[in-house]
Amino acid sequence: MTTQIKFGTSGWRAVMAEEFTFANVQRAVGGIARYVAGQKSQGARVIVGRDPRFLGETFCSMAAEILEAQGITPVLLRNPLPLRLLPRPLFRPRRTASLTSGLSIRQHVPERDGVLAGLLCCEMVAKRGRSLGEQLKELCNQVGSYYAQRENFRLTPEVKEKFTGKLESDPHEFSGRKVAEVVRTDGLKLVFEDGSWVCYRLSGTEPVVRVYSEARSKPGLEQLSEAAKQWIFE
Repeated sequence: MTTQIKFGTSGWRAVMAEEFTFANVQRAVGGIARYVAGQKSQGARVIVGRDPRFLGETFCSMAAEILEAQGITPVLLRNPLPLRLLPRPLFRPRRTASLTSGLSIRQHVPERDGVLAGLLCCEMVAKRGRSLGEQLKELCNQVGSYYAQRENFRLTPEVKEKFTGKLESDPHEFSGRKVAEVVRTDGLKLVFEDGSWVCYRLSGTEPVVRVYSEARSKPGLEQLSEAAKQWIFE
């Protein structure tokens, strides 16, 4: 079962790699994109912005691709910038919205508004005549389901020194899996041929490594998690 996405008064607030995952961003942006496209078949534009936090640029690029697939023009901000500092001309389109971890609209409050996001969900139900659960199921049938988790492992000085050296390498194989891509945007991320991945990030304040994993099934996630742990301590 996929993780439930919950909007609060400050938008969608979630723990990275637990609730806030690539899969859930796909679900959230995909649902909004389909709704916007359904309301405005031509000329719709959506601003996609981010702050400097972990993988923000990657999430924004993925959101832009999903919007384009629905015929919506994404206005992608290349650099992190608080929404309240955006120049007014970017908000000329009457129904332009911004997607970060929440939802903001011009001439509305400058912060992300979870109440507004909830009202838009109500509108989606009213307009389409189908429950959010039914719409979510339809969306998952299109993009599939993903399972993710984050784990923290405390390291001894000896293990940390050895593991830090490991992180400098670009492995071609990981526990019998072929590594399709190595990403060093933030830590070491190994992407495999089936789309699953594992990411290692050393803490800068304590002897801890944070491990983020994502796979297409629960058994696959369990296997990947065990392999990720073994790679640290072997």
